[in-house]
This record gives sequence, C-alpha cells and structure tokens, in this order.
Amino acid sequence: MIQKNIYTVLFLLMGIGGFAQDLYDINAIQDIRIVFAESNWDALLDAQAASTEDYIPAQSVTINGTVFNNVGVKYKGNSTYSANRVKNPFHIELDTYQSQNYQGYTDIKLSNVYFDPSFLREPLSYAILRQYMDAPLCNYANVYVNGTLIGLYTSAESISKRFVDEHFYSNNNAFFKCNPIGGAGPGSSSYPNLAYLGTNITSYQTAYEMNSTTGWEDLVTLTNTLANDINNIESVLDVDRALWMLAFDNALVNLDSYIGTFKQNYYLYKDDNGRFNPVVWDLNMSFGVFSQTGTIALNTTTAKKQMTHLLHASDAAWPLVQKLLAVPKYKRMYLAHYKTIMEENFANNSYLTTAQSYQTIINAAVQADPNKQYTYAQYQSNLNTDITGGMNAAPGITNLMSGRNTYLNTLADFTNVQPTITSVAPAIAEPLINSDVFITANVVNTNTNGVYLGYRSDKELPFTKVLMYDDGAHGDGAANDNVYGAAMNMSKAFMQYYIYAENNNVGKFSPVRAEHEFYTLHAVYPTINPGDLVVNELMAQNTMTIADQDGEFEDWIELYNNTDTTLSLDNLYMTDTDTNLIKWAFPSGLTIEPHGYLTIWADEDGSQVGLHANFKLSSAGESLILAYANGTIIENISFGAQTADMGYARIPNGTGNFVIQVSTFNANNETLSVSSEAFQQNLSVYPNPTQNVVYIQNKNHQINRLELYNLQGQLIDQKEFTNTQAVSYDVSSYPKGVYLLTINRNTTVKLIRN
Repeated sequence: MIQKNIYTVLFLLMGIGGFAQDLYDINAIQDIRIVFAESNWDALLDAQAASTEDYIPAQSVTINGTVFNNVGVKYKGNSTYSANRVKNPFHIELDTYQSQNYQGYTDIKLSNVYFDPSFLREPLSYAILRQYMDAPLCNYANVYVNGTLIGLYTSAESISKRFVDEHFYSNNNAFFKCNPIGGAGPGSSSYPNLAYLGTNITSYQTAYEMNSTTGWEDLVTLTNTLANDINNIESVLDVDRALWMLAFDNALVNLDSYIGTFKQNYYLYKDDNGRFNPVVWDLNMSFGVFSQTGTIALNTTTAKKQMTHLLHASDAAWPLVQKLLAVPKYKRMYLAHYKTIMEENFANNSYLTTAQSYQTIINAAVQADPNKQYTYAQYQSNLNTDITGGMNAAPGITNLMSGRNTYLNTLADFTNVQPTITSVAPAIAEPLINSDVFITANVVNTNTNGVYLGYRSDKELPFTKVLMYDDGAHGDGAANDNVYGAAMNMSKAFMQYYIYAENNNVGKFSPVRAEHEFYTLHAVYPTINPGDLVVNELMAQNTMTIADQDGEFEDWIELYNNTDTTLSLDNLYMTDTDTNLIKWAFPSGLTIEPHGYLTIWADEDGSQVGLHANFKLSSAGESLILAYANGTIIENISFGAQTADMGYARIPNGTGNFVIQVSTFNANNETLSVSSEAFQQNLSVYPNPTQNVVYIQNKNHQINRLELYNLQGQLIDQKEFTNTQAVSYDVSSYPKGVYLLTINRNTTVKLIRN
C-alpha cells in the first residue's frame, strides 16, 4: 500500500506568530483563569482533598490568554490548605484528560502565600538557591475562578519528569518525593530522614512517595551506604549537591526542610550514573517562619539569627547531616559552600535588591488581593520588620539575615582563613582532542595534598577528582612555588573543570559555585559552516503522519546537507533553548551524505534504537539550534504555533523560508505539485510486505531514482535508472523491519521487509 505523505500545499504561513508569555518570567505576573461548569466547585475540590485527592475536571483553564479545555484541577498542600479557606493552593494538570501543555509544562503548582506576609519568601529563596544547584523556577500569578479573583499566588515549577529530564538527563530512574504520605504534622512518626531501616521496603513506604515505577531497593541502598559505608557514599549520592542543600537550608533558616523537625520537602532523583540528586522544594516558610528544629527551640527571631550552622551534626535522626559532616573533607566543603551563600547574598545585601525589585512588580497585585492572610501594611513592612503572633511568626527578612550574618561572622568556622585560588588556567588554550593538557592554579593557605582538580568530559557525568601537585613535575613550573598542576585528557570537544583546595579548617572552590558552575576548556576541531547543514523540516505535533521504529508517532526534525561533500556531525549538538547549547549530542561518527537528509525523533526516548533527542518540540512554538560546545552556532530557527500532522518546511528546499505544508519526510520539500499527485495515482509497489524483491511500476511516468531510508531517517541505499517505467529492487540483504522507499524524490512508500 502506498503511504501518501505528499500532497498539494494546503496553505502558506510566512513569519509565524510570536511566543506566549514565559510561564516563569519573574518580571511578569501571570494571568491564570479557571472555569468550572459547577457553581459549587469549591465544595467539590474540598471533597476530593479530603478523600482521594484526585483531580476534578475544569471546563477550561486560560493561561495568559491561551485556553486549555478539559483540565484537571485539585487543591494541594498540607498546613496551607483548609476547607474553611477561600484562597487555597492549586495544582493544575493540563494533561489529565487530554494531551496538552503550555510551553512544555503540564503541571502548574500555585501556592497561596499563607504563612508569608512579605509575599517574597518562595521566589526570593529559589532565586538564591538556583545559583548553587538545580532548583525550580518561581514567580507570581493572579488566579481567577469563574471570573472572580481569588488572589495573588506564587507559582513554582513542578519537580516532574520534565524537570529531572532537563537537569539530570533522564526521567525513568528511581524518583522520590521526600514527604510523609498524608503529610507531616505533630501526629506523624515516619519522616524521610534517609535513616537505614533494614532491607524490607515496607519500612520506607510511609515516609517517601515514589514517583517512579521502581526504586525502593535503590533508596534502601542509599540509606544503607549513608549509614554503614560512608567511604562509598559518592557512588550513590551527589554529595556536593547535598552539601549545597544543607548549607542553603541552614543559612536561610529554612526549617520546613530536611534539617527541621519533619525532615521533608525535598526530592531525590537517581541519574544514569547511579547517584541520587537532591532537589529542594517548598520554600514558603524559609527565612525563619517555621521554627521547629526537632531538637532545640527557636521561639524568637534572636534564636533564629543565632541558630548553629552545625545543626544536627551530632544527631542520628538526621543522618545526612550527621554522617556527611563527620567526614572532615565534606565538612570543609560544606563550610566553603555556606560562606559562599552568605558572602554572595547577605554580606553585600544583594538579596535585598532582588527582594525590592519583586516588591515593585507585585505591589499593586498584593494590594488588590481580596483573600490575603495579612494586611497590605504587614506586607509592606515584613521585608524588614517582624510580624509576630502564633507559632509561625514571620521575622523581618532583613532583620533576620543581617543579624544572622553578623552572628556567623563571630564564629571561628567563618573567620578561619580560607585557601586563596588564583590564576586558574590550562597550559594550552586550544588543545587537540585526545591530547593531555595540564591545568594549573596558584594556591596559598592550603595543606600538602590539599588541592584537587575536578573534571569531566560531559555534563551528564560526575566530576573525577584528582590531586594537584606543586612538585615541578605536573606542568606546575618550579617545585614549592604555590603553583599546583594536574593533567586531564581532552577526550571530548570540551572539558568542564574546577579547583578545590582546603586547609585544616575550611575549603575553597574556584569557581566558588562549583560543582554547579565550572570552567570550560574547548578543544580544536573542524566545524560545519553556517548554511551547509540546515534544519530543513520539522513536525511538532505528529499524531498520525509517520511512526518511529517502535510504532510511536513522535515529533521529528529533518536536517539537510546543502553541500556536495559528506559532512561529519562529530562534536555537534542540537537544542531547543539558547540557555543550554549542549542539550543533545549527535552520536560520534555520524555523517550526512551530499544533498542528503537525516531525521531525528524529538521524543525524549534516548533508550530506543536510533536517533532520539532528549527534548520534544512545542506545538506552541519555540527555537531549534544546531551548535558546538564552544558557542559556534550554525543554525538557529524560531517557529510559531504548528498545525497537527503538518510539516514546517523550507521552500526552496534547503535554503528558503519556512512554510507549513503536508510533510515531505526525508524528501525534497518542493515536490508538492499536481504532477507528483499524478505520479502517485499511477504508481504500483508490490509485493509489500516482501521477503526479497519488490517491483515498482508506473505506466505513465518514468522511474529515475530510488532511495531507501531506515526509520531513523538515514539513507541506506540509492539507485538511479534511465528510460524505464518498471524496476525491480532486491531488499533481501536488509534486516527485517520497516523502511521508507522514496521514488523520484517526490513519493514516499512505507516498505515492510518480512
């Protein structure tokens, strides 16, 4: 049967429209409007919150003017939710009942700012945290239900499979929300404190919520290693990320967290390297609103200012703190991270500038909020002044943090002299791939065997740590001159690296935000010239056009080689965001023939055979970029809203502007014409399926070219003919499967070899 993927052009759209407002743009208050068909929607949501916690269908949800029909909505939260409260937190799930998203996001989590008179704590805390580890984006939204303003909410990015895939490069491994099932409270007894409870997984199931299909055994391994094999903890935990989390929670007196009485409000995701990565969540009570440490009472702002920076370092009920800080190196790293947080945000008052900018953005919206817990005057004052009363009194943020900074700077751990790291540099500025290169740094106030180089060849890998030497034998010049050196192999097009040094008291990183930030060294390698390789066509909403090798209809991207030579795609990356140019790497050794096509499935299914990018395309429009790790961009296109099962293709092929038309998968985009339709009407391809030979005939037209592609879009054979209307083609040498047979570069047939 002939698969007619090629038809007459249906319509032409030049200059497709712009993008919708960024969902997490901190400079713009989002507009979210929920419409329920039922007038008693609040009672329905309350009933679900009290029982199954399932979603109820909203007739529509409109986000910044974009309407989504038939959407799942429910109340969320523990202490912030109440059936007697008008302004409750929402969880909106756009794809509960049908596939839809806003800029790739399906889950929208809206918090009601219940414990925060300042309206600043959650967005401000996340802004600080994102400097040091992967953490949610966060901003503000005005939320309406059935046309009535409910109030101003904070909107924090969901820790979803999308989040872990973006930051940890997979989404199908062990994944836990570390909150007690049913919520934490005075009556709770099971907390996600990472204590080892034996090998019976049921012992863990009341304290952790598993968001993956498997993973309990992985969690048991983590807790067992933490308790009984701390020397190997880095094999199962990203320790650096954990130390950043602990330092952040302590510095900001964020006690509704792992270091508080309930040991909660974080996620754990196990990456493909076997390491769990912690992600901080739920910061509405940071800056001292929550006061329960689980051991000592912090009943006053003064007590919170003077909370020990080593809280729970000797408490077995907090093994992540106790076990890590008992290792001298980890404690010195923790102190280095802690000092960086304080110096970069609170010693210089940069956090205050950020907070004031947020107030400018939300001031009118807070004043207009009809259901805020606190008065507008309390909102105005709480940045600086304590709001007292009740168990969860809110310290003035500047009052708390200026006092905390002053207090910490009286302690030896914060006044001890850190190592100084300067003049970090490679011996060769542009090394060749696979060559060894020395990295050197000038380091003082350190110990012998106290300087380390961390490096990796890919963003998905852990850093390898090796000692640096001041012995004159490691590219470091003369011995004992405070210049340290170590070699690393440029195994890839770029290497990421940092320096860590310590003395008996404290450590220091360079750059100071390592391992979250790092230096990058680029190798010398050939690059493709802009225009030689282009994005030729894409489909951002494929529901029935063509399936991949697993029978799935996925987004796809077609590349085209405009040159007369074979192009190597070594060291090339493809991405859908200019903030991460190295999002997906083309496999080493991949080439594209002269004037040839190559198709990549954009489906986040990297475990499948073939070319599968680790991102999907947004049918609402986005960017698509081909780039090298050194920042060289050879292709950068932006597209607007797409039509289901239609291609977005260059006309003329390979060089022209983009139009929306019926797709020409792995074929010339200019073949959509009446003549190609006539060619198809007289074409016969049989037998199909076939075991060996297939016959191609056309009684009215000549057949001059055959091209056989696999479902990854790679050309695997081609033949040319002259003066013939019938040819035979032997495919018996190819493995059984589905292929695409393109005839005369204008008609594509799905050919099955059985």
